[in-house]
Parts: sequence; structure tokens; C-alpha cells
Amino acid sequence: QVQLVESGGGSVQAGGSLRLSCAASGRTFGSYVMGWFRQAPGKEREFVAAISWTGSITRYADSVKGRFTISRDTAKNTMYLQMNILKPEDTAVYYCTAGPSAVVVAAGQGHSWGQGTQVTVSS
Repeated sequence: QVQLVESGGGSVQAGGSLRLSCAASGRTFGSYVMGWFRQAPGKEREFVAAISWTGSITRYADSVKGRFTISRDTAKNTMYLQMNILKPEDTAVYYCTAGPSAVVVAAGQGHSWGQGTQVTVSS
């Protein structure tokens, strides 16, 4: 498994931007598919984005397409989520996750999870 630590959350006004980071340690970071999930109060955890181990393939939830960009820097063992044009409905705790395949990660079945970072968007 790999240990994951998120950072970069905070409070912004609608229309603003934030960049989340997910630092990985432990087993080889580059061999895993990585992803982001979020969970708002009273709601189920939902898929946000995923990225292949090469970084060449990305996948997004419809609700964030065109606004969020997922990327990874294997040399730094870090994954990012650039969030632009933020909306109040983006308010949630954001979690990063790692797994052996895109199907597994997108299904929320990744073997490693971070502790989460809070994102709050005010109107």
C-alpha cells in the first residue's frame, strides 16, 4: 500500500480556485492509478477524477468537467487537483485514493486513502 496525505483545502468564494495536493509515500507511487473523491455533509462519497499511472489518461465526473484538472508528478510522488470556477456545491471533504486500476479507483475501492482536506465555497 501507499500512504497518502492531502493538503491545499480552504475557504474561497464562488468563482475562485484552489489546488489540492496528495503526497504519497511507501510503495512505488508511479505504479498506481490515483483518484479524488469528495463527500459533502449528509451525502455519500462521490467520484471526482482519476488519472492513470502514466498520467496520460484522465477521467472526470460530469459535475466537474471543464472546471477541474487532475495531474500527477511521479518524480515528486504527488498528485494534484486544480479546481477552477468553484461553486458552493463543490463544498466537501476531498480525499485522494490509490488503486491497481481505473475501474477499482473510480468505484471507490482503492486500497489506500488519505485523511481528507476540507474545501468550502461560499456564495
